[in-house]
Amino acid sequence: MTDKKRNSKSDKPQRKAGSYTRKPLRKATPGAAKPAGAKKNNPHTKADDGKVRLNKYLANAGICSRREADVLIQSGAVSVNGKVVTELGAKISPGDKVNFGGETIHSERKVYLVMNKPKDFITTVDDPFGRRTVLQLLGKLKQRVYPVGRLDRATTGVLMFTNDGELTKKLTHPKYGVKKIYHVTLNKNVTENHLKHLCDGFELEDGFTKADVAVYIGDGSKKKEVGMELHSGKNRIIRRMFEHLGYEVVKLDRVYFAGLTKKNLARGQWRFLSEKEVNGLKMLQS
Repeated sequence: MTDKKRNSKSDKPQRKAGSYTRKPLRKATPGAAKPAGAKKNNPHTKADDGKVRLNKYLANAGICSRREADVLIQSGAVSVNGKVVTELGAKISPGDKVNFGGETIHSERKVYLVMNKPKDFITTVDDPFGRRTVLQLLGKLKQRVYPVGRLDRATTGVLMFTNDGELTKKLTHPKYGVKKIYHVTLNKNVTENHLKHLCDGFELEDGFTKADVAVYIGDGSKKKEVGMELHSGKNRIIRRMFEHLGYEVVKLDRVYFAGLTKKNLARGQWRFLSEKEVNGLKMLQS
């Protein structure tokens, strides 16, 4: 991990060419009778005595999003204090033991970090074939974190990790169109016509796709190197786009993801995100 500050310059390829007002509290009518069994309000006690919805608890623990947690709860995959809970909207109290997948789930402090992923590491939590995974590069973190999206084994560059299930869901959902920028090196010179074709878009086996920007890197003298900006999160999308046009991707490096870059991070190094960066990511989903 490095303590160096991020360079503020963007890696984006260059093209050539309201308020609310709080409702006033209603004053109680003197002598007004309270419903039978009503408890007196204790100003020192929090609402619901600290209870939290089960789906929110699971999301805060980084297991999944709230919507996905609802599915898990309804399927009977979650238990509280040894009893299976299938009721949506169920709440748990501090001290309750929540179990999922044979493990006790603990609500953890939210953490966010970014890595400059090196080549030959798998973007997964665990690999059944014993291959090296990106989590091994993180060492022993107190909190469990998960990759936000994925980069294939041969792809390098910006990879984010967090235990914030809600944010992960939204950063990877096509609806939010998170911007990604890549430096692509091909096996041969790319024609200007093909750069235009990438931006115009075309059909692949899983539907229509297009780049937002596709330009030569630098002054354009190295026509084998292309900067590509796109929002799609489809599997191997850049490699497949170039294969469709008759090229082979020799090297693929992600230099930008949702406002994050790999500035001052050597391959395999990582750092925690600043509060400003985290707030910026949360603004993207609003």
